[in-house]
Amino acid sequence: MNVTRRGFGTMILTGAAAVSTPTIMRGQDAIKAYNIEVHHRSIRDGEARGHGWCFGLPPGITPEQWPLDRCTGYPLVHGFTLLLPQDYRCHGPDFVAVSFFSVALEHSGGETNKLVETALKAVESPADPELRRLWQHHQKPHPRLHYMKDILGSDYAAILLTEAEFNSPFCLPPQYGELSRFGGVRPAEWLGKGSARAFWDAKQQMRFVRDVLGQIPDADLAYNLAISRTPRFDPNAGKTPMEVYDGFIAKNGYQMPFDEDFKNREWVAGHSSNHIGGTMRPSQTIPDGFGPFYVEFDEEFGGYNFGGGNAQLDFQSMKFDWACG
Repeated sequence: MNVTRRGFGTMILTGAAAVSTPTIMRGQDAIKAYNIEVHHRSIRDGEARGHGWCFGLPPGITPEQWPLDRCTGYPLVHGFTLLLPQDYRCHGPDFVAVSFFSVALEHSGGETNKLVETALKAVESPADPELRRLWQHHQKPHPRLHYMKDILGSDYAAILLTEAEFNSPFCLPPQYGELSRFGGVRPAEWLGKGSARAFWDAKQQMRFVRDVLGQIPDADLAYNLAISRTPRFDPNAGKTPMEVYDGFIAKNGYQMPFDEDFKNREWVAGHSSNHIGGTMRPSQTIPDGFGPFYVEFDEEFGGYNFGGGNAQLDFQSMKFDWACG
């Protein structure tokens, strides 16, 4: 795994895929960019899934397949499940959606239960029964689980979903109890009241959090917010994002979103901070190794600690990056 710093407080993550899947390349003209909107309503189990949701619970997996934080042993937080547009289904038409998981807010500074971390890396089953349960869980991941580790050592993960999995019931996280005796890191608050309520309680003083969530979320693991995507004009759709240092157009045709006076170009109007493809607007520089098939999102799109910045997930390479604002 290659890890690179882009600046103070930034992280570069590279995905470690559990399996390899075929890549489908598409003509550039067929690829669009999409805005993502977060709605002040929830999608409940058994209802139509629309384009997906943020916060809440993932579909289509079992508790035994829920990705664990390999540093602490606790389940990672489900950030969002997104139905991919057809032009972004890079691993074939059978894989229509992605669920993204994050380190908990309280554990995002590199907190570690040392004995758990050691046990999950072990080749043989640990002698301690509780560590053995975690080890056994970790040995049988979802077949399309991709883990990613950041510069602070924190875990993130993504799971590609079939249509049947996307429409399957929500999954509750596994219950492995109190693991702090293995290193001092206690369970994250979201395990007791849901990720949306935990994010609200941690950051409700920030206006953008109140605006996005709309109201005090229910203290419920299943509480989520529906999302929808709409296509928008973007001349950079289908092009690999690149930093341009000489002029305003890269060799591949990728255009900077501002002119020589650093004013936004007309086509930037209506560009959502949560979006799929097109013009990348990272808090710092464009990360290396990202292609045109990605989603860019803010902290409130599922509840994260990006230091006031934003993040990107590449669907094709399963790379992830965030940088503080």
